[in-house]
Amino acid sequence: MNILGLWDGHDSGAALVGEGEIRFVINEERLTRRKLEVAFPARSIQTVLRATNLEPRQIDAVAVSTADPAKTLNRWFPTMKEQYYLLRRRKKLPSRFNAFKKLGKYWLTEFAPNALSRALSLRALWRELMPLGLAGRPLTLVDHHLCHAAGAALTAGFDRCLVITLDGLGDGLSATISQFGGGKLKRLAAIGARHSFGIFFEHVTNLMNMRELEDEGKVMALANFAYPIPDKENPLIGFFAVDGLQVQARYSSLRMYRELGRVLHQFPNEQFAGMAQRALEVWVIRLLRNALQASGQRNVALAGGVASNIKVNRLIKNLDEVDDVFVFPHMGDGGLALGAALWRWHELTGEAQMPLPSVQLGPEFSENEIESALRDSGLTFTKPDDPVAQTAARIADGGIVLWFQGRTEMGPRALGGRSVLARPDSLAIKDTLNLKLKKRVWYQPFCPSMLLDDARETLADLKGTPNRFMTMGYMVKPEHRPRLAGVINVDGSCRPQIVTDAPARYAQVLQEVKRRIGIGAVLNTSFNLHGEPMVNSPTDAIASFIKMKADALAIGNFWVEGKWND
Repeated sequence: MNILGLWDGHDSGAALVGEGEIRFVINEERLTRRKLEVAFPARSIQTVLRATNLEPRQIDAVAVSTADPAKTLNRWFPTMKEQYYLLRRRKKLPSRFNAFKKLGKYWLTEFAPNALSRALSLRALWRELMPLGLAGRPLTLVDHHLCHAAGAALTAGFDRCLVITLDGLGDGLSATISQFGGGKLKRLAAIGARHSFGIFFEHVTNLMNMRELEDEGKVMALANFAYPIPDKENPLIGFFAVDGLQVQARYSSLRMYRELGRVLHQFPNEQFAGMAQRALEVWVIRLLRNALQASGQRNVALAGGVASNIKVNRLIKNLDEVDDVFVFPHMGDGGLALGAALWRWHELTGEAQMPLPSVQLGPEFSENEIESALRDSGLTFTKPDDPVAQTAARIADGGIVLWFQGRTEMGPRALGGRSVLARPDSLAIKDTLNLKLKKRVWYQPFCPSMLLDDARETLADLKGTPNRFMTMGYMVKPEHRPRLAGVINVDGSCRPQIVTDAPARYAQVLQEVKRRIGIGAVLNTSFNLHGEPMVNSPTDAIASFIKMKADALAIGNFWVEGKWND
């Protein structure tokens, strides 16, 4: 059975579940090279079919996420979402109608699906699927938050758990609380779109002149530079009240935006960010504790955009009531395609566990394809006897190596397939990466990949299953912070990828680095320039290598030295 999952909104993409495994996942941005693409994922569908050697007639079912009126309107009038995309990504100047558009957006997106919106969505989707040969395939619409929940629950590896989705909004909801057990997912509570923690943080991001749905991580990073204040003095905590499994927003979405603006006017940016981060932590922990008590569960699975907040995730992990936490690695809306495919697979087969050994689920390129791209580029390259040893040696010597190996990762994190690698202990390298190569703001921290034994030695609060997907914050023991100076935040925390043996070549690099510098850890950040998608193809990698002017490129079995004139 082959199930094709689709999402055609923010960070659109396609996923294929079949033969008892997740076979392929790709987001449209990797193919169009527009970050967080909103276009219908036609290229993704074609890539999935081509990579898996399937004809459209071999697809047994198509599952698509979300059918609320706002999404339906965008399906019929795609120029609307394109205009919002250009405005949100600062590719277009705001007009005098901007406030009116914002009012309309937040008003319309709070409505839940209805029979008409579902019927119109199906018709619009058929129109897109026909040219791709998929018009005759059974098509199902899957609830937005059910897609998030299915992605988390079915891949977490827990027999029983609490499942929390925390998002901006979708299908009229901002959050759901469910219980997974006995192969079934039972919803315990749903929180309306008006009462959204995600929209709150989106507003905070926008007010700080950052891009909503994209720069929330910057807000979280800047929050570490705020001076601490007691919760009772934080004016933002009163914006929401948590009662049992329900949340009540004090203001409507637009009124909240205005009230947040008034608070920001009184505080510096870092303090405003710190208060917003702390308020989010307070609300989520209150809600989660209530849900743990109501469900009787001790394992937690998380998904939705708010689940990308690693500081909140760390607090959840460290609760006495919690044994283990799994965060779906493609937690935002870009993971909806896989969530839709997983839910439909679960419905049709009755199976309730889908292994997720790796997130390298996208395209892979042959040695011939890589060599051909290198020859076309005009770059001088070699084929070393031991590319692992050569990479580790260059990292140990203080070099920055662009690492392109195996299949493209799904999701927002580079996890050993499309990575930029460097020593973990150098502040100078960190600054070079931020200001010259990646061109990011100075206060954004980088993250480490580390071997499990080194994680056990250096992390103060390692608990539960080692986090393989870089979705959780940990504190570094004070005595080990100098060895990880380039990959920790100002508060001593880090967001590690804990590596065991997958991908194998990447684990070998960490082992070789440990032999040279005494710790099995590297700085690992995504292989892309700021504002661009992660590289996908050899051509993407070579183009970014030339723009970044990095020290070296390790691409498949080939090696390229960075020989720059300036």
